[in-house]
Amino acid sequence: MITQIVTLVGVLLGALTSFVATGWAERTKHRRLMAARWDERKLDTYVQYATCVKEIDAVAKRARQAEAGSTVRAEFLATMEQAEIQRSALFETLVLLASPAAVEAAKAVNIVLWESEIAAREHTAVSTTPVLVELLNAYHTQARLDLGVGGPAGGA
Repeated sequence: MITQIVTLVGVLLGALTSFVATGWAERTKHRRLMAARWDERKLDTYVQYATCVKEIDAVAKRARQAEAGSTVRAEFLATMEQAEIQRSALFETLVLLASPAAVEAAKAVNIVLWESEIAAREHTAVSTTPVLVELLNAYHTQARLDLGVGGPAGGA
């Protein structure tokens, strides 16, 4: 009788151990998959935001260089406005997903980019590109740290 009880306790203990170990492994796997999914989403957002910023800066530069009152200038300004709407939406996504340091770096980029946009609308000569490049490099550095990507960051 005692032998049967010991055997039954052993089987129950083995089943319980197997259940707990399987549950733990599944939770760990799920966490890992979720982290990878959010890292992919973060990476996409980081890249899209930086690309949009560069597009706005390039179009703003062309708008400043275009002849005042021309249709070409009006087209550049319209393109700049559309890209600004997209940048704003991307920034909101960035605020939700990115590290606080990366968000602060993006805020600094926004300020300089807005100066470039204002100059384009007012048709005044201003060059924010060197400052913007430095700020984008800082943004890239923070994005890489957030994503856990090692090695030196490339230039903007």
